[in-house]
Amino acid sequence: MHNGTYTAEQRSKSGLTTVHLADEARGIRVSILPSLGNRTYEMLVQGANILHFPFDDPAAAKSDRHLNGIPFLAPWANRMPEGFSANGKHYAFNPGLDGVRLDQNGIAIHGLLWASPLWEVVDVGTDDSSAYVTSRLEFWRHPDLMANWPFAHEYEMTHRLADGALEVSVKVTNRSAAPMPVAVGFHPYFQLPGVPIEECVAMIPVRRHVDADSRLVPTGETTAVDFAGGVRLKDRRFDDGFTGLIRDADGRTVFAVAGRGKKVEVTFGPGYRVAIIYAPPEQNYICFEPMAALTNGINLAAEGKYSELQTIPAGGEWRESFLVRPEGF
Repeated sequence: MHNGTYTAEQRSKSGLTTVHLADEARGIRVSILPSLGNRTYEMLVQGANILHFPFDDPAAAKSDRHLNGIPFLAPWANRMPEGFSANGKHYAFNPGLDGVRLDQNGIAIHGLLWASPLWEVVDVGTDDSSAYVTSRLEFWRHPDLMANWPFAHEYEMTHRLADGALEVSVKVTNRSAAPMPVAVGFHPYFQLPGVPIEECVAMIPVRRHVDADSRLVPTGETTAVDFAGGVRLKDRRFDDGFTGLIRDADGRTVFAVAGRGKKVEVTFGPGYRVAIIYAPPEQNYICFEPMAALTNGINLAAEGKYSELQTIPAGGEWRESFLVRPEGF
């Protein structure tokens, strides 16, 4: 499909479906793998990928357990040890079922859908101002998923390329008879092609650092921070959570990485109340991760240590988005 400026197409080759959105006027192309967790694996700007994706063939990513591109983490994001407590009940995880991913300490991490093949594309198209694709995952239809998260619910995700930016919107609908905690998030991997990360500066507009134990599980305490003026990534790397996001008049927070005149801005909507920043040593990327809740926030809320946990009432919905905008390419 195309309207002159924007194009959108769905392709199938060797059993692999990909969706491609393009803004021909600005030289931006976005590619998505619905059968790999609905993961965005390319955002090409003038031919260069601003997403870390270390494969020439997207099919190769399906057999690799590492994260890359823009993975969706749900029903919870990041670490949650020993199950979770909600609505006065405790639910233990069964790590032998599909989708459970354990970290080096044996803690369930990144939810159940990070590489799920269960997404269905329901709409691909263009209009006068954008190219878009909408996909859906009906969580409640799958017994293995429900066994580890016993809330009947579903997801609808739209990727929209418009005005030089990619917006990723998600809607979560609670089909169960009880309130459902919201702890979803994304783990985008950004790079500036041709720019070593050591030459980059990160803009991190936050007020509080999330204190964590040796397993990177938050304790419920936070510490004041001030990154005014930015952080030189040759001086500091990150695997940290932050709250107290500094917002504009619309409730949005803009993170960025910049170097050699190039920049990628990542704008969180107000429903993303936590940011995880991940920029490990000896890697040429940085992750600005929009999170609906603190890592292990469901359990911390049950313990009275976290007051900002969002919930969806029975039959209700939760919606939010984030935007990725490249500049200077």
